[in-house]
Amino acid sequence: MPCDFLLSCLNLEDTKQRQSRIIDKELHKQKRQLRRQMKILLLGAGESGKSTFLKQIRIMHGDSFSDYAIQEFILTIRQNVIMGMKVLLDARRKLGIPWKDPLNEAPSKRVFNCDVQLAVEPNNFCQNFVPAICALWADSAVKLAFERRREYQLGDSIKYFLVELPRIGLRDYKPTNLDILHARKATKGITEYTVAIQNVPFLFVDVGGQRSQRQKWFQCFESVNAILFLAAANEYDQVLLEDRQTSRIMEACAIFETIVNNLVFVEVAIILFLNKTDLLEEKYQRCLISDFLPEFLGNPRDIKQVKDFLLGIFDRCRKDRSKSLYHHWTSVIDTQHTHQIFSYVRDEIRRENLRQIGLY
Repeated sequence: MPCDFLLSCLNLEDTKQRQSRIIDKELHKQKRQLRRQMKILLLGAGESGKSTFLKQIRIMHGDSFSDYAIQEFILTIRQNVIMGMKVLLDARRKLGIPWKDPLNEAPSKRVFNCDVQLAVEPNNFCQNFVPAICALWADSAVKLAFERRREYQLGDSIKYFLVELPRIGLRDYKPTNLDILHARKATKGITEYTVAIQNVPFLFVDVGGQRSQRQKWFQCFESVNAILFLAAANEYDQVLLEDRQTSRIMEACAIFETIVNNLVFVEVAIILFLNKTDLLEEKYQRCLISDFLPEFLGNPRDIKQVKDFLLGIFDRCRKDRSKSLYHHWTSVIDTQHTHQIFSYVRDEIRRENLRQIGLY
């Protein structure tokens, strides 16, 4: 009996040692991965495209969304449609634009006064709201309100969803990747996503860009290898949702100035994404930049001069002129374009990290 007890104790001790070795091995593996990990911080003002870029990274690297996530995107897209049309209807009324078809007054009131949570319920949305919203979008009054959207706050994706509404409104609707990229839901808190790129783990950290969310940024500043700063290049004529006075592009510049000159990031690669160039190229001819930024002295109908000016106002924020300003004109809604741009970004991050240790 004593021998059996002793043998049992020895076996227990051996098991504990094996478990300890397994834990130590796993901890060592995790530490090694952390040393190799590239931490990329996504910063910028609200609606600059940070969350869209993060979704794009997932799509580019074949990471499919779960069934639960897909259902959440469907709900978000329906909310985008309802809320976007509500904003357009409110703008039409406040701007005094008369209906082309007076019969649209009734469905307009029904949509504007609806409870969004009830309206996005599948049967209700498909049966009652899709036909009404399609009819409202077809009315020239709503189209004219849309054309004057710089006078109020309207999300960039609403036109895409309204054009696609006959497909989105089907009962068996499943969102495409492009639908998911257009889906807009404000980021609150911190979102992290890790993907292995050429056997190197990249940790992307996305934090909300609205003023109320920026106090959380400092929580993410430790061990950062690079910052991707996104600024919406098309927003030179728009003001902030938060105060309706501050120019969005000037707000983005002010944030960039704080980040690029912060001593915490002296050894961090900072890469500027001047985003939404597709929307900039749609806008610059009909909405002259010189009408909103009088310091622009060039030809407002020359897209190269407009881009050079916008890049210049960010570049002038930098105090340290010895470092290069890595920058890219981007449209992160475009998968192929973003894939190409990010291959350049990886090289720039590596180059900057090598420069910091004197090997480049």
